[in-house]
Amino acid sequence: MKKLLTAAFISTFTLALAACGSSDDAATEAEADTVELPADEAMEDVTAEPVADPAATTPTPGATETTTPDQAADQAGADAAEAAAAVAAAAAEGAEDATQ
Repeated sequence: MKKLLTAAFISTFTLALAACGSSDDAATEAEADTVELPADEAMEDVTAEPVADPAATTPTPGATETTTPDQAADQAGADAAEAAAAVAAAAAEGAEDATQ
């Protein structure tokens, strides 16, 4: 009985989805002229040139130290282990409070 109801529901849903579709021909592709025209029109009035940001290229004080990918991975692993230990401690404390 459940299989019959499931099949009826699926067929009803499929027909409802098909009824919502449009009758336009799906074989025609979007043309570049119609897609890019609004972007071109939006950029017509822009006359400003990009400006370089000197703060983006200056190094941050104290950040001259370079790390290798292995060192970064080791540090990330250590940070994750520390976070896991903190979560375990908090869970143990919560369990202890729940039993009191």
